[in-house]
Amino acid sequence: MAKGYVHSLESFGSVDGPGVRYVIFLSGCPMRCMYCHNPDTWNMKSGKLYDSHDLIEKALRFKGYWGKEGGITVSGGEPLMQIDFLIALFKEAKEKGIHTALDTSGAPFTKAEPFFLKFKELMTYTDLVLLDLKHIDEEKHKELTKKTNVNILELASYLSEINKPAWIRHVLVPGITDNEVYLKKLKAFIDTLRNVEKVEVLPYHNMGEYKYKELGLTYPLEGVNPPTKESVKRAEEILI
Repeated sequence: MAKGYVHSLESFGSVDGPGVRYVIFLSGCPMRCMYCHNPDTWNMKSGKLYDSHDLIEKALRFKGYWGKEGGITVSGGEPLMQIDFLIALFKEAKEKGIHTALDTSGAPFTKAEPFFLKFKELMTYTDLVLLDLKHIDEEKHKELTKKTNVNILELASYLSEINKPAWIRHVLVPGITDNEVYLKKLKAFIDTLRNVEKVEVLPYHNMGEYKYKELGLTYPLEGVNPPTKESVKRAEEILI
C-alpha cells in the first residue's frame, strides 16, 4: 500500500488504451512541452493524496462497463515521477484481475539504480505501455520539451527487448512536429521495435490555453492552429 498525488480521475475514458478505461491522472511532470494542455499537472503536490488500495476500490466500481478489453490507465502529468505509488497501484490491480496501461512520455526513465530495478518490477504488473514520442531529433526535442529524448528512445528499445506491448503516440503540431524528414526518421526508429501494436497520430489542439491564463503563464503556441486533415493524413501515411 502506498500514497500518491492524483490530479484527476476519468470514469469512462475511451482514448487511453483499449476498451473503456478508468483513467488516473497523476500529478507531477518534468517536461515543459510547448503544447501541453495540462500545465496544472506540473506541480507534484498540487493534486489530492490517495491511498493505492482505495483508488483501486474506487476504480472497481466501474468494472462492469469495461468489457473484455477495458481496465485502468495511469496518465499524467508523468506517472513515472511517482513510480513507487505506481508499482503498488498496478500490483493490486493485477491481483484483482484488472488490465493495466501506463501512459508515459518516458522522461524520468534511466537504467541507473534504484530507478531501473523499480521500473523492471513495474513492467511485471503492466499490460500495455502508451509511449508518447514527442520528437525524434534530440535538439528539436529539447526545444519542444526542455528535456533530452536519448533516455526516452532507450526506454522504447528496452520495451522492445522485453517484448512489452506498446502503442506509440505522436502529437502533430504544425511547424514543429509535422516535418516529413523527421516523421520518416521517427518511422525508421519505430520499425526497429518489435513490440509496437499500434501507432497513433494525435492532432494538436489548443483547448488547454485557458489554463495558462488562469495560472498566470504565457501560452507558448499562441496563434498556432490545429493541423489540417490533409496534414494529419500525410503523417498517418508515413507513420502507420
